[in-house]
Amino acid sequence: MKIRKDDNVIVVSGKSRGKTGKVVLALPKENKVVIAGVNVIKVHKRAQKSGTKGQIIDKSMPIHVSNVMLIDPKNSKPSRIGITRDKDGKKSRVSKKSGTTL
Repeated sequence: MKIRKDDNVIVVSGKSRGKTGKVVLALPKENKVVIAGVNVIKVHKRAQKSGTKGQIIDKSMPIHVSNVMLIDPKNSKPSRIGITRDKDGKKSRVSKKSGTTL
């Protein structure tokens, strides 16, 4: 999975199409990511003690990584990601649109 935590992404398909946000959590085993403010549902939380009230909480749910594209830092447009190796043999992520390393 080429998208990691703290990457800025845009949703390219689904009900949240066109929304942008930062990746809060990456789930590589499930091929999903959680993006702040995207795919939000309301969760009804029960009262914990007898004197307290219940709450309705907004929660961001995971979205499949194929529905998301990384935003190119150079021109702020969606871009695919490639992987290149340095002379030392270290891998680095590269934007396909502008060629900048991430």
